Amino acid sequence: DGLPGVPGCEALGVVEAVGAGVSGFKAGDRVCYPSAHHGAYAAARVIAATKIAAIDDDIPDNVLAGFLVRGLTAEYLVRRLPVLPQKGAPVLVHAAAGGVGVVLCQWLKHLGATVIGTVSTDAKAEVAKNAGADHVVLYSRENFVERVREITGGEGVAIAYDSVGRDTFMGSLDCIRRRGMMVSYGNASGPPEPIAPRELMVRGSLFLSRPMLDHYVDDPQELRAACAALFAAIRAGIVKLGDRHVYDLKDAARAHADLAARRTTGAVMLRVQLP
Repeated sequence: DGLPGVPGCEALGVVEAVGAGVSGFKAGDRVCYPSAHHGAYAAARVIAATKIAAIDDDIPDNVLAGFLVRGLTAEYLVRRLPVLPQKGAPVLVHAAAGGVGVVLCQWLKHLGATVIGTVSTDAKAEVAKNAGADHVVLYSRENFVERVREITGGEGVAIAYDSVGRDTFMGSLDCIRRRGMMVSYGNASGPPEPIAPRELMVRGSLFLSRPMLDHYVDDPQELRAACAALFAAIRAGIVKLGDRHVYDLKDAARAHADLAARRTTGAVMLRVQLP
C-alpha cells in the first residue's frame, strides 16, 4: 500500500469508543479482528464494527493473542471447504510443525482423520507428532510422494493441505486419491506454476481450491461464527498454543529480527503498554 505503512494483520484489545449508529458493541468490550489490511501495530485504531468480534470472557488475552489468524485459517480449512476431513480418511499437511500446520494437525486429529505431516528436521518431526500427526515424513531426506503412497497403501490422501507452494504443489497433486481435493493456501516457497485443468482430470478428477482467510471472514456473521467455533475448540482443548514470545510494541523491530534469525518458536506477540 506504499510507505509510510503500518504492518500487522491481527489484534485484540478493548473498545474505547463507538461511533454513531454502531450497535452490538460498547466501550469496555474485549474484541479481536483479523484483517487483510495492515495496521495492527498500533496502540489505538479506528476500525469498522463489521470487522471485529467479541472475545468470550473465558478466553484469556494471552491465549488468543498471536493465535487468531492461525486459528481462523485452520477453522475454515477443516470446517468450511467443499471437501471436508472424514473420520479415518488420510490427509496430508505440509509444514506440519509450522504455525497453521500445528493447529491443523490438532484439529484434524480431533475430527478422526489420519494425519500425515511433512517437515524438514527431526526436531520439527517431534513438534508434528506432539500436535497429532500419525505419520511424519521428512521431505529433506524422503520422497514425500512415495512415502504418502506407501502409508496409504497406494490409494493416496483425501485432502492435501499445502502452504508451501511451488516446491510441493505438483507433488501434492500426485498424493491425492480419486476425487480428492488439493488445498493450496500459501506460497512459502513461491507461487506454483500454472497448470492446465486437464492435470486435475488425469489424476482422478481432483478438486483444487486456492482459498484466502479474508473471503471466509469478510462477512460479519461469518467472522463471529468462525470465532465462536475457534473459541469452542480452545475451550475444549482441541487446539492448543505452545511457546510464545512477548515484546513491547516499541520493540517490534527486534521481534522481527529475532523471527528472521529463527530465535523464536511458537507465537510472537506485541504488547501495548498503556499509560
